[in-house]
Amino acid sequence: MIRVRFAPSPTGFLHIGGLRTALYNYLFAKKQGGKFLLRIEDTDATRFVPEALADITESMRWAGIEWDEGPDIGGDFAPYTQSERQEIYQKYVQQLIESGFAYYAFDTPEDWEAKKLSLIESGVQQPKYDASLRLEMQNSLSLSTEEVAQKLADGVAHVIRLKMPETGTVTVKDLIRGAVTFDYQQSDDQILIKSDGLPTYHLANIVDDHEMQITHVIRGEEWLSSVPKHLYLYECLGWKAPEFCHLSLILSPTGGKLSKRKAEESGVHVSVKDYRAAGYLPSALCNFLISLGWNDGTDREIYEYLSEIMPVFDLQRVSPSPVQLAIDKLNWIQQQHFKTADKLPLATASAPNFEGKLSLEKVKEALELMKERISFPQELLSFSYLWEAPTQFEEKPMSKAIKADTPELLQDFIQKISDLSDYSTQNLEKILHEVVESRELGVGRLMMPVRLALTGVGGGAGIYDLMLFFGKEESLSRLRSFL
Repeated sequence: MIRVRFAPSPTGFLHIGGLRTALYNYLFAKKQGGKFLLRIEDTDATRFVPEALADITESMRWAGIEWDEGPDIGGDFAPYTQSERQEIYQKYVQQLIESGFAYYAFDTPEDWEAKKLSLIESGVQQPKYDASLRLEMQNSLSLSTEEVAQKLADGVAHVIRLKMPETGTVTVKDLIRGAVTFDYQQSDDQILIKSDGLPTYHLANIVDDHEMQITHVIRGEEWLSSVPKHLYLYECLGWKAPEFCHLSLILSPTGGKLSKRKAEESGVHVSVKDYRAAGYLPSALCNFLISLGWNDGTDREIYEYLSEIMPVFDLQRVSPSPVQLAIDKLNWIQQQHFKTADKLPLATASAPNFEGKLSLEKVKEALELMKERISFPQELLSFSYLWEAPTQFEEKPMSKAIKADTPELLQDFIQKISDLSDYSTQNLEKILHEVVESRELGVGRLMMPVRLALTGVGGGAGIYDLMLFFGKEESLSRLRSFL
């Protein structure tokens, strides 16, 4: 069975790149009847943000992603939070040390910084703690067994490093990039256990993926360079590695990785939380993120639900090239989704903004009425005529619309509406046509004055729909005031 995981770190609010990764994992697994796991990688204690965990789970559920196993619902491979799995990591790191694939390193951060500075001064451009200088540092490879034992007994601060091969290459068959070959000499002796006793991502994710029987690792391109270390760890532990797929980076609108700084410069958001606050629909944001680097092979761009994408989703159609966040495209997708969205939950969420102006039911009606002209519920606030009669009128359409016979036309229209027992858009349209056609005039001679009377502006929703929204008495009141 296909088993995939999304493993965010609670060091900040969920990034839209993280949500795209989660979506790709989810769609890939569900299309094939597999399992989607949520795992929390919280071993970076210095960067832990308490409210980030709640944001991650809330944002994913908001997006329509449900996990089959995870911290809050459990599963056969619990716990799903790395800080609760320390004994498991210690067991395997001891196995690596005993088999000679890992070693203790007692160098202080200051020792390593001094060494790097010395190497740079001697012409080494990118110093690495690797086979070329292991024996020059303070570790269990350069010290005697007795010295190492004494340091451990004395509680000397240390890390545990992976002993990478000195020569050779490794090839990963990436599901979207094909075969990618790495030289082991490009990798350093990665720290597996930090001085605080917590594992790094490189050890913990390998152990957890194996223990949780993950079959496919779908993650961001930034982890591609770590593949040699990860594959070597699988080899050292005698485990079969999962298949790998590294997704392309999302670039800011101005180019470069979509960092918080870049986003602020471009006027876009990086966290899902901010998109939620801005009023984006979950279906629209997901549609947009999935399409960043993927298509179904046709010209189709709009998918209203994840369930529509799932049957046609294929990792083979994911591009390995970086993709730029085009906010205009997102806004267009938002507009398409807004047109067909259920307006009641949107109205419920927006109702506090219209307190004293519109009831919940009228907010819902207004959202439906204006769906061709707005993309976000809060945009209704700019149309004050929805809850109060206009007192000012656009000059240009007024100068064009008002003729000598306009009062007579309006008076006839008002009278016929007053006598109307079945107040409907069909009958309103019928009456307006009767008024102008009886005088052999075009509908525009009356339609624009009526629009101005109702809204004060020269454009917007259909006037018959507006009159139905306002109701008979309010419509007549506005028409009489205008007359």
